[in-house]
Amino acid sequence: MRIQTLRELLRSSGARPQHEALLLRAWLRGLPLDTWAYKPESAFPRQMLNALPAISAAVAGLARVHSGQAGADDSARLLVELADGQTVETVLLPPAGVCVSTQVGCAVGCVFCMTGRAGLLRQLGSAEIVAQVALARARREVRRVVFMGMGEPAHNLDNVLEAIELLGTEGGIGHKELVFSTVGDRRVFERLPQAAVRPALALSLHTSNAALRAELLPRAPRIDPEELVALGEAYARRTTYPIQYQWTLIKGVNDGDDELRAIVRLLAGKYAVLNFIPYNTVEGLDFQRPSAERAAEMARWLHQRGVLTKLRRSAGQDIDGGCGQLRARRIAGELRGEV
Repeated sequence: MRIQTLRELLRSSGARPQHEALLLRAWLRGLPLDTWAYKPESAFPRQMLNALPAISAAVAGLARVHSGQAGADDSARLLVELADGQTVETVLLPPAGVCVSTQVGCAVGCVFCMTGRAGLLRQLGSAEIVAQVALARARREVRRVVFMGMGEPAHNLDNVLEAIELLGTEGGIGHKELVFSTVGDRRVFERLPQAAVRPALALSLHTSNAALRAELLPRAPRIDPEELVALGEAYARRTTYPIQYQWTLIKGVNDGDDELRAIVRLLAGKYAVLNFIPYNTVEGLDFQRPSAERAAEMARWLHQRGVLTKLRRSAGQDIDGGCGQLRARRIAGELRGEV
């Protein structure tokens, strides 16, 4: 379901603009849809009150938590079941963030990613994307939404931008706290500057070497790292939000001294932050993370040369925090006949 479809349903049931806003705000805060409906000052039409139970059921049916895993670092990974039985993963990030999925599966096929191994099954509607935030807010405070879960947001651009606009208005989330994560797609750089709510941008770089990047991200658009950084820099200057360059650190693949020197050439002086993310182990793949000492050494070396670098401790290490694994285990269990 798209948010526009939900709005039309509310209006056809007698909701006036002020009632529509109240209902959407309740949903976006993880509250019952009728939270303010019976307050005298709300003055909901009788037709609207009669329709509320059915509308509430429709909204609740968009997404529900099938299962979850809590991490020792206060993260939590939720397997979210959609109305058609498909599942996606949503990760609660400490202290007040949530990472949401935008597709069931993904077409980019990153070789180090569990989600990419399954391919793309379908797009999520904008209401299904927002429903993940509502589920998260029903459990804890959420001030930051990262579109970095299952899927490539650029491949579902209309729905993702519709979700971002609602979250940045009725959802009360600061625009720079809405983070659009992408491998890089020229449509993103055309559409995002024109959006009513312009999110912060995270670009999955992973290597400075165009040939290696094509191997790691086999179905990503062919944009050389130099051009990708130039496009990112233009967006950063326009929005005044620094670009977050994502770099999954993989031992023996993209953690060499040659990469460090190339990163300096690419990012020194840019309005950017480089996020080093040590690789999350994925069952069935041979990739490994470099030692903690090597990762810290790399971040320190870059910092000394003018590249703002953050060494991220990937949330949910003890619960296999990389997206796709909880879903994969559920599917494997179903194939084995487990409940």
